[in-house]
Amino acid sequence: MAEGLVEAGGKVHCLDILPEPDKVFFRAKERISTEYSGALEYHQVDVSNDKMVEEVIGDIATKRQRLDGLIAAAGIQQCTSALDYAASDIARMLATNYTGVFLTARACARQMYKYKIQGSMCLIASMSGSIANKGFIAPVYNSSKAAVIQLTRNLAMEWGRLEKDGSGGIRVNSLSPGHILTPMVEENFRKGEADRKAWEENSMLGRISTPEEYKAAGLFLLSRASSYMTGTNLVIDGGCTAW
Repeated sequence: MAEGLVEAGGKVHCLDILPEPDKVFFRAKERISTEYSGALEYHQVDVSNDKMVEEVIGDIATKRQRLDGLIAAAGIQQCTSALDYAASDIARMLATNYTGVFLTARACARQMYKYKIQGSMCLIASMSGSIANKGFIAPVYNSSKAAVIQLTRNLAMEWGRLEKDGSGGIRVNSLSPGHILTPMVEENFRKGEADRKAWEENSMLGRISTPEEYKAAGLFLLSRASSYMTGTNLVIDGGCTAW
């Protein structure tokens, strides 16, 4: 999704908790053609740390005196029975999957209000925020994604109106992907926490998606192509929730 924004001319800043970006980031940066006016940069941040989030996003906005969009995708997962889930583990997951998304969106909105930018946000939820995935025991992850969908509606309502001073007018939507073949999901398969064949059968297309298939969705939600769309949860799940 970041690459898609770069190809469209965006100056994209990727935030993650790692001190140095993953090797995938460097490969993506190498693929950026000189014909694009966009750029790809990396910043370390713990999205559950309010002060750090505010400082990093504030610095990014200050450089160009603007901030146009956000894709909030930070998320962790833990497959544990609800009967055995420790309170500390619940708090840890919500700190990233919900609080982290909230703090990031708020920090970006503050900069958009400051520079009077009618920006757009895409909060990454999941089809798991609307359904219980058959055979996949992840009660806290699923409910954290449901919280992101509801947060989207509330932020869209609060920030959507254009104020007299020119601030506001921020659109907020969520994206609910289906099963995506990521390192996290491959680890689920390796540990026996999920059945790849069952997931493929649950898709009307008979397969699991790849990250690249959401590239255009990110560009659509952050661009003027979706100018009258806010407070909406866009589901792209290969038909899994349509049975």
